[in-house]
Amino acid sequence: MTTELALRPPVVGIDAPALDKKDWIAGLEKGLGLIEAFDDAHPRMTASQAGERCGMTRTAARRYLLTLQYLGYVASDGKLFWLTPRVLRIGQSYLESARLPRVVQPFLQRVTAGTQEIAYVSVLDGDEIVYIARNGSNRPMSTGYVLGSRVQAQVTSAGMLILAMRDPAWLEDWLQTRQFKAYTSHTIASKDRMRVELARIRQQGWAVSEQQLEMNYRGVAVPLIDRHGALMGALNVTMPMGNESTDDAVRRVLPVLQETARAMRNLI
Repeated sequence: MTTELALRPPVVGIDAPALDKKDWIAGLEKGLGLIEAFDDAHPRMTASQAGERCGMTRTAARRYLLTLQYLGYVASDGKLFWLTPRVLRIGQSYLESARLPRVVQPFLQRVTAGTQEIAYVSVLDGDEIVYIARNGSNRPMSTGYVLGSRVQAQVTSAGMLILAMRDPAWLEDWLQTRQFKAYTSHTIASKDRMRVELARIRQQGWAVSEQQLEMNYRGVAVPLIDRHGALMGALNVTMPMGNESTDDAVRRVLPVLQETARAMRNLI
């Protein structure tokens, strides 16, 4: 009888099975962890800083970083390390190989034509929404919703929708172990308020989010359900609020989103 590791992958949003101990490659975990340690607040780090962020010694972190440098994923000036564009190959491999981003593109074009808004397909990855498909013109949004953009789930219509559709016990555990940040004066930073809002979204089957992440912008999202009834992600639009009321915006875009999501059901 094999022994299973007590841990699960660190990505909350993916329901991966427990891993048999004999199949676990710790070095791969550590190498990927170092890549993920770089972000906008830590674009360049010493081996000591990277090791501290990943829970490893300076010596171990330096060996991994030098290996990543040899492979072309990291560059260095002898003291500081930073990521290279080669890292983008990892994300590009997903976009090119995964079926969902390719299948949904014609449907996003339909949404854009029917609403005149930017349309997205989003999935949950850990605490964040990731935009894996997109159609529409660029807008000067500071949040930068391009392919691969990641945003805290609870401040987007897509993220709130996917969270609301999860198993209630899973959701409560998720809420208990998270700290919410207020991005604007409208951000729902209270867990009690978030529970009420997620319950409302779950009951009505769609979500609207206004000025949670950026002032004067709203999003509307509907679930993407596959032919087996499994939640695959969210179909959503974002738009400047302007003088359009919430009710008018929902009446304008929600039917298009719902009709498109139904049309996609047998293809995803």
